[in-house]
Amino acid sequence: MSILISPTPGSQTSTMWTCCGIHALLEDVYPPLWDSVPENLLDFPVEGDKIVINAWNYRERLGAYKTLLNASAKYFSPFGSQNFANILWGLALQHGWQFHTGRLADPSSVTSCGYQAGDLLCISIRSWWACMNYYLSMIPFLGAVEAGLFGELPYEIEIIPPEELREDFCYSVADCRSRIPKLMDEWKIPTTESSFSLDDALHHMWKAHVASIAHALPKLIYLSDPEANFGEDWANGVDFIAATHFSTDLWNTHHFQAFLPQRMLVEGDVIPFIHDFSPQQNKVLFSLMSRCVSFQGGLLLKLWRKAMSTEAGRELGRKMIEDLVASQEFNPMEIYDDVKGGDLAAPSFLTKNSISID
Repeated sequence: MSILISPTPGSQTSTMWTCCGIHALLEDVYPPLWDSVPENLLDFPVEGDKIVINAWNYRERLGAYKTLLNASAKYFSPFGSQNFANILWGLALQHGWQFHTGRLADPSSVTSCGYQAGDLLCISIRSWWACMNYYLSMIPFLGAVEAGLFGELPYEIEIIPPEELREDFCYSVADCRSRIPKLMDEWKIPTTESSFSLDDALHHMWKAHVASIAHALPKLIYLSDPEANFGEDWANGVDFIAATHFSTDLWNTHHFQAFLPQRMLVEGDVIPFIHDFSPQQNKVLFSLMSRCVSFQGGLLLKLWRKAMSTEAGRELGRKMIEDLVASQEFNPMEIYDDVKGGDLAAPSFLTKNSISID
């Protein structure tokens, strides 16, 4: 932020320039259309005794994130101003990236949903990214409603079902509670301001995030092979990121998200030589897709989670993620050596209790 403050500190010019500079910067940081989405629950349509949300419209789904961020702001005020430290920014920014890069549009091109020439704000039921994101938006949102984050509400909340594949989703607190109770429990973490811990919040958020992806991953359809491979590798990579309690605040998420593909991958894209990707985007994409295949599940993930079981280990893990952007070196085996300095084959290391992430 200091790069914005070049005039004399304390001067009126400095203050005005800094405010304008920050405002301009935030326009690029916030998800697309952020200023035009609902900010609280009563900004959504009310029909009878229900607040009705169309989760298949980008502006309304993003609005659910904004209401979550606003309602949870009090918990994050000790960690920074303007709610920038809120770890729910990661979910909102990821949704914005999906919209900006065309990943919420109909990948089959059977409909005009999500396209500039059609209904740009439409979220396609045929998009795996959109289906996956439903479980990372509406389920956290309804979990927060059930947990009382929004206080006593004069209305029930109802999500409008899509025109097809209705059985793949749930649409109210009661509906989701009856159909996916375990996943609802993952996102329903009661706490108080006095007992709030940022590290605990990151642990619970990432645990719920991983559970949501595991539930939605089978919906990987209607994608080109390169994009399908990227989606699956990204989902698998989240397991490793989650174990580090990686901070998903506004600035951290914005910084790292810049290295993700800025459009859908298509047939003919050869990683790491995609001509319209930056060198860093090519390298990070190559690093992710060439390594996550060998990382998914199994022994290595167990080793990684064990190494991330202490704050010292998680700090090193987060440093390795930073190094991935800078140098593309990402070797989880080294973390275990640094933290434990022990024998990877030690029987105690592989016991069921030692690998739990609960």
